[in-house]
Amino acid sequence: MNLRMVQRILGLMLMLFSLTMLPPIAVSLGYADGHWYPFAGAFAIVAAAGLLLWLPVRRLGGDLRLRDGFLVIAVFWIFLGLAGATPFLISDLPALSVTDAVFEAVSGFTTTGATVIVGLDQLPKSILYYRQQIQWLGGMSIIVLAVALMPMLGIGGMSLYKADTPGPMKDQKLTPRITQTAKALWAVYVLLTALCAVGYSIAGMDAFDAIGHAFSTISTGGYSPHDASLAYFDSAAVDAVATVFMFLGGVSFALHFTVLRRRDPRLYLNDPEFMSFFWLVFTIIAGSTLYLWWHGEFATLAESLRHSAFHIVSIHTGTGYTTTGFAHWPGAMPALLMLLTFIGGCAGSTTGGMKVIRWLLIYRQGVSELKRLVHPSAEIPVKLADRPVPQAVIMGVAGFFAMYCIVFGVLMLALMMLGVDQVTAWSAIASSMNNVGPGLGDVAVTFKDMPDAGKWICSVAMVSGRVEIFTMLLLLTPAFWRR
Repeated sequence: MNLRMVQRILGLMLMLFSLTMLPPIAVSLGYADGHWYPFAGAFAIVAAAGLLLWLPVRRLGGDLRLRDGFLVIAVFWIFLGLAGATPFLISDLPALSVTDAVFEAVSGFTTTGATVIVGLDQLPKSILYYRQQIQWLGGMSIIVLAVALMPMLGIGGMSLYKADTPGPMKDQKLTPRITQTAKALWAVYVLLTALCAVGYSIAGMDAFDAIGHAFSTISTGGYSPHDASLAYFDSAAVDAVATVFMFLGGVSFALHFTVLRRRDPRLYLNDPEFMSFFWLVFTIIAGSTLYLWWHGEFATLAESLRHSAFHIVSIHTGTGYTTTGFAHWPGAMPALLMLLTFIGGCAGSTTGGMKVIRWLLIYRQGVSELKRLVHPSAEIPVKLADRPVPQAVIMGVAGFFAMYCIVFGVLMLALMMLGVDQVTAWSAIASSMNNVGPGLGDVAVTFKDMPDAGKWICSVAMVSGRVEIFTMLLLLTPAFWRR
């Protein structure tokens, strides 16, 4: 374990992150809200912390090993929550405790979207912008941004990319060099964000709201500058733009890049994970629309379709935008929406959850086992795109599912031991681990009333879900620390 090299990387990345305090200062000066000082102070503190880490090991050279990369990712996400909370702690609007400030920052960077702040419409523009910005950075991950800049820092980044990119099959590079891959992903990310902002502007938002909501839509984060979320606009056009771009945010950005590079949209149709994601969303929207209309939740079939499509895509992708109180929808609808959070979007997207590809592989493995019961001597491989999936991948997915369920159960029981009721505890951990935001029960709208210890538990769940469980669990295994 090259701990000195890890220290150097963390120092550099904290100094890089400190630069993200500059745009909110510009917003504060532009809107004259008088709240530039929390970000100036945070810039100085975070930059100084990064400099203190970097200076003693500044002359150290070399590359990271994969194990070092996992350590950097895990520790940096912890540092990120603390560093990102600094402006909230310095600012008097909103007046947050240490627990609430860290929770809000972790929720933002992990694109969970759970919040402890009420009265958003009265906050300074710079604070509102900062909340949207941290979700946008967390969406594609500031780690991948750092990888794109590694050549200038004299550091290789493949181990960071492997450790931070979600999904069970992520060793394939889009371009010959890993830094070019990171830049390609960020180019697609920026392009979709710009298109989303234009779409919101056409739908009637002003520039501040359009850019801010584009940040949290493409990142599938769900923060909004308004307490009412997108219900503030009460616009079918806004809901339509959000639904389209939330869905695009739930698709693999590697697939987006390949389609753009080859200029062939038919490549979407050849991707088994995309097609599974599309048909799953389509089927659930169709069924939910009819269900809500039949129960009289909305007056017309068109209104049922509008709200069903918006909320299914929002919750499925882990965005967490709301326009109505879905927690009070009839019958099994609230539970269905929460169960969708465990699926999430495609691997390589900005979404949370276990990812569609894992569920697809588990389903096909189950079908294969059923066939093997009928034909015990037959070799029945699991196939994806007509090609056999290596058994190591199948075993890895099975192990991921097992650990996911164990961690989920432990964290949920920990919340219940604090006196949180079963529905609230179940949905709070589901929302946090799957990086969604809204839940059921007492966390249907805000986590403000959650006990402080419960907020720390949910923060651990958010980071664990964002780095896909194994990265955090690795740090707890003795084998990881052995030479």
